[in-house]
Amino acid sequence: MSLPDLLAETVGDESVVAEVSLGGDDRLAVTPTRTLVYRSDGLLSDESVAEYSHDVERIAVSSGRRKAKLTLSYGLDGDETISVPAKRVDDVLHPILAGILSATGVTDPGESVVRTFRFSELTLVVTSDRLVKHIGSVVWDEEFEEFHYADLTDLDFEEGTVATAVVLALDNRSERFKAPNESARAVRETLVDAVCSFYGVDSLGEFRATVAADADDADGRSDSAESTTDFGEGPDPLSASPVADAEAESESDAAPDVDARDEAVRGIGEAEAGSTPGASPRAESDRPTEPADARGDESSIDPVVDATEGSTAAGDANADAPTEPQHTDDAATESPSAPSTSTSTDVLDDPVSEPSDDTGPIESDAFDESPFESAGIEGEDLATEVAALRREVETQSERLERQSALIEQLIEELRRGR
Repeated sequence: MSLPDLLAETVGDESVVAEVSLGGDDRLAVTPTRTLVYRSDGLLSDESVAEYSHDVERIAVSSGRRKAKLTLSYGLDGDETISVPAKRVDDVLHPILAGILSATGVTDPGESVVRTFRFSELTLVVTSDRLVKHIGSVVWDEEFEEFHYADLTDLDFEEGTVATAVVLALDNRSERFKAPNESARAVRETLVDAVCSFYGVDSLGEFRATVAADADDADGRSDSAESTTDFGEGPDPLSASPVADAEAESESDAAPDVDARDEAVRGIGEAEAGSTPGASPRAESDRPTEPADARGDESSIDPVVDATEGSTAAGDANADAPTEPQHTDDAATESPSAPSTSTSTDVLDDPVSEPSDDTGPIESDAFDESPFESAGIEGEDLATEVAALRREVETQSERLERQSALIEQLIEELRRGR
């Protein structure tokens, strides 16, 4: 579609990214840097073009029964308002919002905006590389969130009675938001198509398989990196029970002392037996000797602790199952119908009735013998009056048609937002 001369002159060397009809010859054109609104020549205004820059900080939308207004906030530079028909507000908002996201650097060069969804205080913008979410009374401002498809590990949808929850599983967290059920199917298909197109797959199942394969490859690379790392032999591992090792070492040190002590006691006994005359072997044998290993004769008795376990039985509580309320139909009472009344049409007899056969033939002039005379209207005068009346009716009809067309044009221009 060719642009009007005034609009084409205003566009200049820029390319028109999107074009939306506002009714009649009015149209809205979007370029990468600005939005142009063209108004054709009409009853309320002359031909004109209004320009709106995309360097905005906030977009607000207010809709009425016939017209909608898009308010673009430029911070210290004030606000600008675009009036469009209420039925075209979503068609107009999508290209304007796409141009603003591109101009403000939210989307990358070459990234396309697939679709825009607006649910009360939730705005979703689905692009080819990411999902932009904004919550608030305005459609968009700097307090937005974005989720890149490259960070997705799973995408799921949980249906409810009123709304459907969209679950985005990311690398280290998950994000949930709800969409009304009447628009949930459109949100699902648009988001799934964008994600599958980004990963080069045909379905959500293939996307999950691709993400799982990438995760396995990443784990394999990390394992191989750990296996090639060598820190040398290193120090010996510490003992798990240092107390037991200390006791064993003390026992090994005490063993030579015990043996030396036994030998000394044995030597003293032999010397006493040899130096005492007349000592009988019984006396030597009766002398008590110290055991070789005092620690070996000691026996340790471990205390035994009896633990008694008790069991308790819990009875099952029978919960009364809720019963569905039974509805009783109210007896329908019929009111006796009102008796129908019929109207009768009285048939008036013709004041001039034909005479019976026995009265003879009808005379040609009934006023011959009466004192009244005929009006005597001529045929040519009546035809002239009827023709004049017809011309007057046709003239009035033409005027009414022109007025009706002007009223319709005025209403249409008012609906376009002029």
